[in-house]
Amino acid sequence: MHRQFVKYIHVIIFLLLLLTTWNSSYNPFLDQNIKNNKNIMETMKHDDPLYQEIKSKSKQFNQSPQDAYIDRVWKKTPGLNGLKVNVSKSYEQMKEDEQFDANKLVYDQIKPKVTLKDLPASPIYRGNPDKNMVALMINVSWGTEHIPDILKTLKENNVKATFFIEGKWAKEHAEYAKMIAKEGHLIGNHAYNHPNMARMSSQQITEQITKTNEIIEAIIEKKPRYFAPPSGSFSDQVVQVAHRLQMETILWTVDTIDWKKPSVSVMMNRVMSKLHPGATILMHPTPSVSKGLDPLIKGIKEKGYKLGTLDKLLSPER
Repeated sequence: MHRQFVKYIHVIIFLLLLLTTWNSSYNPFLDQNIKNNKNIMETMKHDDPLYQEIKSKSKQFNQSPQDAYIDRVWKKTPGLNGLKVNVSKSYEQMKEDEQFDANKLVYDQIKPKVTLKDLPASPIYRGNPDKNMVALMINVSWGTEHIPDILKTLKENNVKATFFIEGKWAKEHAEYAKMIAKEGHLIGNHAYNHPNMARMSSQQITEQITKTNEIIEAIIEKKPRYFAPPSGSFSDQVVQVAHRLQMETILWTVDTIDWKKPSVSVMMNRVMSKLHPGATILMHPTPSVSKGLDPLIKGIKEKGYKLGTLDKLLSPER
């Protein structure tokens, strides 16, 4: 009842203020009056018990940002933006109902102080474990015939994936690489000809990565930022070389093992049983993925996860 009375008083004062400033002829003090009235209205808003309630309760909903860090097991791990209640915007959302509703709180995101770029060279296996998102990672060096069906399924489900493309494959299938990029998917580097990177010299590693970067950049006019070593074979030297080339070395936390040609149900069970916030899901253009990608995406969404590119997953954005 008290809030209803306060609301009526606010309306009456506002109307009186409008009458005192209204003048069809030029008024040199009009701008100042309007400014003063805005300040008065702002003061009135701050005096509203609802505004004060939002302000007093906001602290319990605020969340501190998380800095990026290197985990003992999962290595380089992205940070996560903090959340701070925007009291004024939250008030605007709630004032019509004149009661506090946590579901109508509006937040500002607060960036962490330490990001992935601030950390030393280290592989990345996953996104932040508190981020309710996963990323599909499709390594491509064969299976070209399945690319159109995979792209079609991704488009139908409004999902963007990350394709790690071999340099040699990209050179031979430039139109497919262009198609992948045109659909809005992220393209990464998968070395030139699928070698065992762990057994290579620093010079050989550099050649594999830079040659592939040059080919991909020539095709899609964008240099890859992420490198996925073929078969997950890497050494500290591989990570260091990629780091010097301003690239992140990417591995995975969930494997479809689609190269073993599992049935759709087997592949689904394998992925869904290991799904977690921040998961990176490895797959290839295989018959199993071509047939099972649609139910897999639907199953992931049903569990409440969002799907995005590696860029989105590794971003501190909520």
